[in-house]
Amino acid sequence: MVSNTVIKRLEMQGFCDLNAATLREVEPWLRFSPALCAVIVAIGTVLSSEWLLIALAPLAALGAVLPFHPFDLIYNLGVSRVTGTGPLPPNGAPRRFACGMGAVWIAATAASFAWGPAALGYALGGAFAAVATLVATTHFCIPSFIYRSIFGWQRAATAE
Repeated sequence: MVSNTVIKRLEMQGFCDLNAATLREVEPWLRFSPALCAVIVAIGTVLSSEWLLIALAPLAALGAVLPFHPFDLIYNLGVSRVTGTGPLPPNGAPRRFACGMGAVWIAATAASFAWGPAALGYALGGAFAAVATLVATTHFCIPSFIYRSIFGWQRAATAE
């Protein structure tokens, strides 16, 4: 059973109107893409690798314009077949907004490592990894919360 808190957090990200069976099946896997982003940004930050971060930024940008994040394909085309679980639902507007914010944030982190100050890159990268880890561990997405604060809950649900 998925708790009411988790359901509200997933709805905040734009995963609305999922039936209970689908929600139980995919809930743990909705953590996959944020967790992978957190790990890659953390590695890029520790290594102060603008190249790794520059490679990740367009993937996050694709997550903003497509109904899925490219990392969702790893799950949908690979992991789900091994686990026997269904595909992830499409990302709603709040989660796509979060991906867009992430793309800009990752690019700014890469630029800080490329042109300085590196300390800003470490701060930005560390903060991004923490925010993405928060989504991966609790489903609470700060950028989705910002989206909902600006556009409201009803508008986001109907815009998807």
